[in-house]
Amino acid sequence: MQELDDLDRTILATLRQNARIPVASLAAETGASRATVTARITRMVSGGTITGFTVRTGDELRQIGVRAVVLIEVLGKLADQVMRQLRGIPEVRALHSTNGRWDLIAELETRDLAGFDETLRLIRLIEGINNTESNILLKTTKAGF
Repeated sequence: MQELDDLDRTILATLRQNARIPVASLAAETGASRATVTARITRMVSGGTITGFTVRTGDELRQIGVRAVVLIEVLGKLADQVMRQLRGIPEVRALHSTNGRWDLIAELETRDLAGFDETLRLIRLIEGINNTESNILLKTTKAGF
């Protein structure tokens, strides 16, 4: 990952709010020239800092009923085995290894609470998982506010 300076971070924060903002408006907002903003965006795309642009529709957002994070404690050296099984659960949208008390963090999306309960039950049945703690996400604020 490349080093980001304040201008890069400002550009990213603004793009997170509105990825369709015209370069001229982004330049005016950041105080940089259009050529500089274009070059920075191109560099962040080619360097892998920006991996894509997307559109989220109201219908897609309404379909996600329950979003949560599940903190997972793994027994011994079974993390790779546990991660392989977690990747096979469609409701697991992202999986992170971490340090501290918890070994893994799984991000879940389910249609409803019953689906969340069933997904959590499946996770807890995986051999090598010793303990879990789940947190339902109530409201999300975009990064870069």
